[in-house]
Amino acid sequence: MSDLSGAPAPDRHTAFHRLHHGERPLLLPNAWDHASAAALVRRGFPAIGTTSLGVAAAAGLPDATGAAREVNLALARGIARLPALVSVDIEGGFGERPEEVAALAAELDRAGVVGVNIEDGRPDGTLTPLAHQCAVLAAVKERVPRLFVNARTDTHWLAAIGGGTPPSLSATAERIEAYVRAGADGIFVPALTDEYDIGALADDLGETPLNILFTPGRHTYERLAELGVRRISCGSLLFRAALDRAVELAWTIAHPDAPAPAHQPADLPSYAEAQSLAEEFAQGVTEVTPT
Repeated sequence: MSDLSGAPAPDRHTAFHRLHHGERPLLLPNAWDHASAAALVRRGFPAIGTTSLGVAAAAGLPDATGAAREVNLALARGIARLPALVSVDIEGGFGERPEEVAALAAELDRAGVVGVNIEDGRPDGTLTPLAHQCAVLAAVKERVPRLFVNARTDTHWLAAIGGGTPPSLSATAERIEAYVRAGADGIFVPALTDEYDIGALADDLGETPLNILFTPGRHTYERLAELGVRRISCGSLLFRAALDRAVELAWTIAHPDAPAPAHQPADLPSYAEAQSLAEEFAQGVTEVTPT
């Protein structure tokens, strides 16, 4: 296969890497099930991620504890068949030993996944020891060199969800520099919202893409682009928005005097359109090269 210029088309992994180095940041919407993934692809997004919170919550399981391992893997195998580039949020790696995480990454790669997101936050609110996390990242890159490894550090995230004070930027910088040395292809710092800090980290990282979690009311796509951000994730935002709109719509049906939701039923996908999303999985074919 070649592009219109006659040059060979890049393979899927190379294409995903290139999306992080284009003129515009990669906006990565995050799906939580087959239908949401197919709908995003049908809308025209060339790459999609998954949200570990959305996947876990939809299955009635807690996030970030490893409980949703099999649900996440089953979803990954399915949506990797879609005509899009897929990155999977694997929480902390669904394993303690570096070789276990590397084996999981190789399995996802064989299924057609082109990227993974690996976090260093632990369920008890602490961070994984730096040396161990670097060993995990290095093991994954050694086992599957072509896989895009997005190394997430939860230095700011744990403070945000716990109501604490964010650490100094230098503490975050120490971790991300170590992750880059270990082989990370990208760096993700969720809950980092200060523009000065975002710009400073983007500058320090140079050619290594900085990924920021989009925060409504604090961020705009254009401003993050100006700051040097190369990847913008939606995280669980779409999942939470879908829950909110579904509940509000049901409430207004039962309570006609309640304020109408922003999206009226007539604006929503039809039954036939929703049903047809399954066709995307019947038609989707991904060529898989053994690792």
